[in-house]
Amino acid sequence: MIDVNNDTKKLTTVGMLCALAVIVNLLIHFPMIPAVSFLSYDPKDIIIVIGGFIYGPLTAFVMSLITSFLEIFYRGGTLLDVLMNVISTCTFACVASAIYKRDHTRNGALLGLAAGTLCCVLSMLLWNYIITPIYFGMPRAAVAAILLPGILPFNLLKCAMNAGVTLFLYKPLVTLFRRNDLVEQSHGDGTSGTATMAVIGAFLCLSAICFLLGFQGII
Repeated sequence: MIDVNNDTKKLTTVGMLCALAVIVNLLIHFPMIPAVSFLSYDPKDIIIVIGGFIYGPLTAFVMSLITSFLEIFYRGGTLLDVLMNVISTCTFACVASAIYKRDHTRNGALLGLAAGTLCCVLSMLLWNYIITPIYFGMPRAAVAAILLPGILPFNLLKCAMNAGVTLFLYKPLVTLFRRNDLVEQSHGDGTSGTATMAVIGAFLCLSAICFLLGFQGII
């Protein structure tokens, strides 16, 4: 029997997370690496991976599709933008969510985010090599020349920052949803050591910020 009440709660929670992902995408959007100034950081993947941690990788995939298509309407773009957004988000969020679903513990979350980071970085090297020459009309050799000095550090920094903030926000956000009876008690209970997760998250964010400032020549 289908639990309509639980389905409604899930739909409501996912809808709220999608709206939050769109809002942070609108408010926070900036380039990080001068060599690839056409690539901009935004934190929507944090919200999507939190949705995936709560409900699984399929939810992360659906959220990625929704937010990527919505982005066209307020920021412009083409289906190639949607494709690259979905690939980037899914290789990070879906991989992390799939591992966390199998190992619903602190270590599972850490392993999932690390594996998601690796998959995202490697996949974006490949897909930027394929798509960027088509999108910008650049010679493929010119794109190859910016893969390691530009695209690799951009995606590594992006994923490190997203992983760090996810570790910092996941437990408080799930607790808030639970208090409002939107998420069942079983969701999110496996992540023990909240303080440790927050410390690791803060360390990852601080490291990524310091690396970015150093890359920019500020420090």
